[in-house]
Amino acid sequence: MPNPPKPAELKRHLGNPGRRPLPKEVSYVAGGYIAPARPLEFAGQQLWDAAMKTGENWIARNSDTQLLLITCEQMDRRTDLITKIHETSEWRLYRALHDLEKMISSNLSMLGFTPTDRTRLGIAEVKAASKLEELMRKKAERVASTVADTSPSKSD
Repeated sequence: MPNPPKPAELKRHLGNPGRRPLPKEVSYVAGGYIAPARPLEFAGQQLWDAAMKTGENWIARNSDTQLLLITCEQMDRRTDLITKIHETSEWRLYRALHDLEKMISSNLSMLGFTPTDRTRLGIAEVKAASKLEELMRKKAERVASTVADTSPSKSD
């Protein structure tokens, strides 16, 4: 199986190691909140609002909103399925719920709402702070508090 293609942002970050021409850089403009094109129920509206707030820097308003709307409608269907499962406990509903959750997860991944995909898009880097970085941060906080304590007061 061949390696998946690297995003152009990653190639730019690495200095274009393949030396092939890269597409023009796309700049994302924060467009603010957009209302969904179709009415959503509670779960779908919650996802829409959260996506518009957290993903406003990378969700393209002209193309990604359709996929986001479909995903929000899937969230509404998920809520309906869970209600039906509690009422009937039919095994087919469990299978449908499982398949629907896989689709929702896949769609959220395509929209960049998982840590791996945000990293792949170049939006965020998932990295745990090393012990050295943690110690340096604590030292900087101590120094800052010491400087604040020894600064001359205005009453002198």
